[in-house]
Amino acid sequence: MGRRLCPGRRRGKLMIGRVLPKGLAGRFTLLLAGALIAANLAALAILSLERLRMDREAMETREMERIVSLVPAIEAVDPAARMAIARDASTRRTRVSVDPEPAVKDPPTGPRSRALTDDLAEALPGRALRAAILQRPPRHGGPSDVRFVTVVISIRLDVPDGPPQWLNLVAQGSGPQRPRIDDDLFLLLLSLSLVAVLGVSWLFLNRLTRPLTGLAEATRAAGRGDRSVRVPETGPTELRDTAAAFNDMQDQIARFDAERLRTIAALGHDLRTPITSLRIRAELLDEDEAGPMIRTLDEMTVMADGLIAYAKGSGDSEEVRQVDLGELLTRLATDRGAEIVALDALEVPGRPVALGRAFGNLVDNAMRYAGAARIGLDRRDGFAEITIDDDGPGIAPDRLEAMFEPFVRGEDSRSLDTGGAGLGLSIARNIVVAHGGTIAMKNRQTGGLRVTVSLPL
Repeated sequence: MGRRLCPGRRRGKLMIGRVLPKGLAGRFTLLLAGALIAANLAALAILSLERLRMDREAMETREMERIVSLVPAIEAVDPAARMAIARDASTRRTRVSVDPEPAVKDPPTGPRSRALTDDLAEALPGRALRAAILQRPPRHGGPSDVRFVTVVISIRLDVPDGPPQWLNLVAQGSGPQRPRIDDDLFLLLLSLSLVAVLGVSWLFLNRLTRPLTGLAEATRAAGRGDRSVRVPETGPTELRDTAAAFNDMQDQIARFDAERLRTIAALGHDLRTPITSLRIRAELLDEDEAGPMIRTLDEMTVMADGLIAYAKGSGDSEEVRQVDLGELLTRLATDRGAEIVALDALEVPGRPVALGRAFGNLVDNAMRYAGAARIGLDRRDGFAEITIDDDGPGIAPDRLEAMFEPFVRGEDSRSLDTGGAGLGLSIARNIVVAHGGTIAMKNRQTGGLRVTVSLPL
């Protein structure tokens, strides 16, 4: 049973999620609106019930005062005139009569009946009297929550002639249990309250949440590698503390990256001096002995240059601006002899020189190992998707991810004749990730390799 209900619950949650406002200000405003409506309805119910109670008490007091004033008047006249006075005192809802029996047969039972009896006894001390307050539903149908209230009072008359006589009063009224309201007035007041409260709340919450929007934009920029972005430290204490923590994090990451890249670049530069010194000494040796040593030193030089290029490629000193990917890829394809197979007009925020180095490394890698490259550019789900295909031998599936690690090459040889130092793909990945994008490669079913880069628009 529980498992069958799960899909319904999920659909209900999804429906609620679609109906609810997406923003924090909208949800707070909706919460305040619900609270305001609930408070107004509760106040309306309380006031209506209080009004109903006061109406009933007023009715009971009015009828009690009427019969109390009738008692001495009826007792002062002869029996024939008593009936005439009772008829004249009767109204459409109140019937007054003089009878030989009391209309109230039993002693009062309810608290309201006892209270009315006590009030009558205080007003007419020493007399036999009874009172009852009854409630009954409508006789000919009607709302089930409406009860008609009937006040019945019986007072024994103090007359010396004839048998005992009772002055009976039966007053009928209605006491609706549901609130009696002026719909138009209530809706007008509720609408005015909602407009006032929601207007002020929206302005306040929009001002309160604006720093969060700025923080989200700054975080996305930081994810693209922009270490220069900072968040204004304004608003409530919690938001100021959050903005200050973000700014401190940006400063620390920027210092760490700068120190790391300086270390890598310094290592590359420092390696050049002993490599150059060894090369000069090797050239003084015989050609047969110097040849292998010089080739090894050339490989070390390429690695040192690669370290310097890696440091430059991972730097973030370049200004971020809108980059026309179509124009950038077209220029790379023309310079390197690659083919453009699909090109959409797209711009992304980024560093043009760094992006050019990243895509240049990818195209160079395809040209080096396959002799040709095909470049495509398309829009997909809010991202610019760049594909670079080649017809080379491909790479073993278990080594695809490792190809983005520094100094890893597609073949085991370290010869400069078959490739570089193994830093091109690593530099490209660092640049793409710094721009908030992703990079992946896979073997194509028709042969060759495809590298896919996705950058946020």
